[in-house]
Amino acid sequence: MTAASPATASPAQPSALRGQLGTYLGLTAVLVGMIALFGSMSEYFLTRDTFLSIANEIPALAVMAVGMTFVLIIAGIDLSVGSVLALSAAVTAAAILQWKLSVPVAAVLGLLTGLLCGTVTGAVSVAWRLPSFIVSLGMLEAVRGGAYLVTDSRTQYVGDAISGLAAPWIGGISAAFVLAVLLVVVGQTVLTRTVFGRYVVGIGTNEEAMRLAGVDPRPIRIIVFAVTGLLAGLAGLMQSARLEAADPNAGVGIELQVIAAVVIGGTSLMGGRGSVINTFFGVLIIAVLEAGLAQVGASEPSKRIITGAVIVVAVIIDTLRQRRADRRLA
Repeated sequence: MTAASPATASPAQPSALRGQLGTYLGLTAVLVGMIALFGSMSEYFLTRDTFLSIANEIPALAVMAVGMTFVLIIAGIDLSVGSVLALSAAVTAAAILQWKLSVPVAAVLGLLTGLLCGTVTGAVSVAWRLPSFIVSLGMLEAVRGGAYLVTDSRTQYVGDAISGLAAPWIGGISAAFVLAVLLVVVGQTVLTRTVFGRYVVGIGTNEEAMRLAGVDPRPIRIIVFAVTGLLAGLAGLMQSARLEAADPNAGVGIELQVIAAVVIGGTSLMGGRGSVINTFFGVLIIAVLEAGLAQVGASEPSKRIITGAVIVVAVIIDTLRQRRADRRLA
């Protein structure tokens, strides 16, 4: 029995590696194709300023997408990340402007706010066995209300108190972008190289099997939502640093962009499959698409239609690719 196991597993391993390589190549081809297309349509697109602008605008989206990747892999969803971003930024601004706390302490309070929101979402969903869609939808409204209360429904201008996070650092790249890339690497490592990552994939694939194997999925689910909330809090700091203000309306609708980036990267909405690296490709694709459409003068309705179509096509292609892979394994 022991000798047969490696022989049984070996054909699947190269197949999985080929599938992953194919996904990387496909996402890279889409990204390069979009850059070439917009470069041919606008003389200003293929410039250093354009790419620096894209790089320095995506950190908040990227770090939230890292957390959302784990949430979708466990077959959950978190619609509250945009509101958590706003509340975390609001608490940080209030701590600096109203409570006269130091910037590091204020930033920690903002991060803890995100962590608390994510923990509540995960704990309520697990304790009452409620769909995370419903719980996070309720949190979306409640947390947004909290952001309005903390800011008195007004934008709070923090000036350059935390602007260092978004300031040009290496070659015009901000520290926030570097931090986002590091978190992508850490997230991918945790997902693919740790026991926790294997548990996350196992829960999304077959939660009952994990339970029968002696693994309690409840704390793992709560941790995943808690970390996602923490990363949304970090995104709030990043956005406040870039805008030098905390807006109670910040992040409205950004949860859809986050989910879109994760789905474009090939993470399954049904759970059990995903990659943080691929998610980062999804973030880049959305950012390039938005920047390119803006430069070619597309209207807001047109941009929404095109972005939505790209998301739907990406899901269809990924579904077809997964079906082919399943047939080969069968």
